[in-house]
Amino acid sequence: MIDKYIAYIRDIRRYSPRTQTLYADALNDFSAWCGGEPDLIPSRLREYEAHLIERGLKPRTVHLHMSALSGYCNFLIKEGQLKSNPVRGIKRPKMEKRLPEYYTEKSMEEYLQASAHAAGEEELAILQSLKPSDKLASELYNRRLRRLIVSLLYTTGIRRAELIGLQRNSVDTGRKTLRVRGKGDKMREIPLIPSILEEISLYLQAASSMVGVGSPQSPLLTTEKGAPLYPELVDRAVKTELDGYGITGRKSPHVLRHSLATALLDEGADLNAIKEMLGHANLAATEVYTHNSIERLKAQYMNAHPRAKNEESHD
Repeated sequence: MIDKYIAYIRDIRRYSPRTQTLYADALNDFSAWCGGEPDLIPSRLREYEAHLIERGLKPRTVHLHMSALSGYCNFLIKEGQLKSNPVRGIKRPKMEKRLPEYYTEKSMEEYLQASAHAAGEEELAILQSLKPSDKLASELYNRRLRRLIVSLLYTTGIRRAELIGLQRNSVDTGRKTLRVRGKGDKMREIPLIPSILEEISLYLQAASSMVGVGSPQSPLLTTEKGAPLYPELVDRAVKTELDGYGITGRKSPHVLRHSLATALLDEGADLNAIKEMLGHANLAATEVYTHNSIERLKAQYMNAHPRAKNEESHD
């Protein structure tokens, strides 16, 4: 039944491959601990949670295991094999709040300006003058692709899986929007700024030179061989690009998403508008970005306020 549930979250709920793996591992771990088919009664679930804590797992990891079990129980209810979800009554360990990591607007603007030539018309002309099999053509194409991956993630705030799922017809140049299929197959539209529209257009010209003209339903972004992107490639592209321009901290697609949300909030964007843009199911998921702004405001206040500075000098 676990395999059936994983197929359900893959094909129907469209969870990311990483979440599928984490949930499968958690459920199989519980099943092995039970000695077979999961024993879904409150007393056993509490024992299992205690077992996880005794193993030294962090509260966040324990929460993940219990979330996987809760999702599995909801699936069994849907299948008519359970009447209620026993996980809901289990008290979970307290977690420390982690503020989302983000890159500053200044650092991202410096990156975008410094790497602009990689997405410009001059390099496109050079690429188009070469044969697709030429090493230089491959290098120019991949640099352009990496730049566009970072630009799209940062200017739209989409998730890695959503980026991979983009098709050529996802871009509406007339309305200047991007149609994105998010979690649970929910569609949303995101506005595209002129610079990213131009970058997409130049990239598609480069892709036509390398792999030919695709259909409207073909992937928007592909490898130099025309194959769809995959998670590890996107992760490597982000790390390679941001490493090359001196941006510090963890380098990942999700940090780019956090960076956009934080920048929008700092510029006074409405929290509900940010929620819709990011595709969050509820406002609580978006509100976490307010903590970044508050912490930064506190730091600025302590540095600038005359009383705060005087009091520090008396400590």
